[in-house]
Amino acid sequence: MKTKLLTLGFISFFFFSLQAQETNAPAFGKGLFNLVGKDSTWTMKIGTRMQFLTIAEWSEGDDGGYGDPEQNFLIRRARLKFDGFAYSPKLKYKIELGLSNRDISGVSEFTRNTPRYILDAVVMWNFYGNFELWAGQTKLPGNIERVISSGNLQQVDRSLVNSRFNIDRDVGFQLRHHFNLSENFLIREKFAFSQGEGRNVTEGNLGGHQYTGRLEFLPFGQFQSKGDYSGSDLKREVKPKLMFAVNYDINKDAVKTRSNLGSYMRNDVGLYETTINTFFFDGMFKYNGFSFMWEYADRDADDPIAKNSDGTPTGAIVQVGTGLNLQSGYLFKSNWEVSGRYTNIKLDENITGASPQTQYTLGLSKYIVGHKLKVQTDLSYLSNDVGTDELMYRLQFDVHF
Repeated sequence: MKTKLLTLGFISFFFFSLQAQETNAPAFGKGLFNLVGKDSTWTMKIGTRMQFLTIAEWSEGDDGGYGDPEQNFLIRRARLKFDGFAYSPKLKYKIELGLSNRDISGVSEFTRNTPRYILDAVVMWNFYGNFELWAGQTKLPGNIERVISSGNLQQVDRSLVNSRFNIDRDVGFQLRHHFNLSENFLIREKFAFSQGEGRNVTEGNLGGHQYTGRLEFLPFGQFQSKGDYSGSDLKREVKPKLMFAVNYDINKDAVKTRSNLGSYMRNDVGLYETTINTFFFDGMFKYNGFSFMWEYADRDADDPIAKNSDGTPTGAIVQVGTGLNLQSGYLFKSNWEVSGRYTNIKLDENITGASPQTQYTLGLSKYIVGHKLKVQTDLSYLSNDVGTDELMYRLQFDVHF
């Protein structure tokens, strides 16, 4: 019932907006339409996108061969996006809603057992000079691969390093600033204070709070069209461009196995709490169709083994360890791109019991209208030091309005 009402509300809002305001039909990929208030004190761009994904996975058998694959067809993402400014161009906002099952999953008593539709709901106020204050729910200033939109990825999806170590979205405040060290050398500072529970938590803060800091260095100036946060060198940078950054995140008294992600660590008196720290060193390089992205992640915790009040282990464990991701690609003038990725995960075996994993991925993409209309496919081989090796083939179609 709630889903039907929500859908009806969006449809009603859509038609009401068309009748109430003049629309300027934008180019493909620039939004469905743009609304502008009669007194020009507000704007709203409305867009949508979806990804259709098919996956086939093979596991190594006892005889060393690979049997029949497990197959899956998914609407990987289906989203509505709204952004613009309110009252003044210095006060911007963004709302993004996820409608696919993958986007709204993860309900619990801490989210009132309802689908988690809201991805982003944030206002951004440029209150002085190069300072911006953000408030609401959005991505924390974490690793580069996570902050890159899922619609702007170089390969079908993000790496294992991101899935193990990223710090995702949360509710709180962010302060952002940038300045030039020289004519071309740009430095950006990003700081966040957030709840530490992840997105859409409605029952309050169960543990402490989360503190995130990120420093970005661009020695050769800005990328075209924010290309440091977009996969592939679609703009074919005429001069080398580089962004590298260091990140540190402290989640004080965290109650989940992956900082503000993962499962809750429950014990006999409620929830187990421990402080979790995550470090990232990452960056992006682009030049004339060539791109290279790297990420190194390191996570530790004060006491990663969850315990009951009497000191006995509960079975829940913080996923501590390190990860390395190296990814590169070359975009041909035909807008076909070949890319490759190397990923290595080393969780602490003494704590997690998990053996090291290495994944190799070869990707092929055709950009029809940049990232807004594209077809991507990749083949991955996952090697487990102890356990069964795996093969995975993926094919994905993206369309963004």
